Amino acid sequence: MKTSEINEFTTKEIEERIDTEKSLLAKLRMNHTVSPLDNPIKIKETRRNIARLKTILRQRLSNENSKS
Repeated sequence: MKTSEINEFTTKEIEERIDTEKSLLAKLRMNHTVSPLDNPIKIKETRRNIARLKTILRQRLSNENSKS
């Protein structure tokens, strides 16, 4: 997921997406523990997606607070 795609989301959608990505990461880690994944790089990509989402969410919230 690219940052340009994330910028199109609303704040509420970003929060929901963070929750879904976190649950996906937990499932990937559990599955990888039980039996190795075909593509373990998905864990890395999911972690980075969560970081991108959190970064953009934090930027938006700080911009809203500075405008108020």
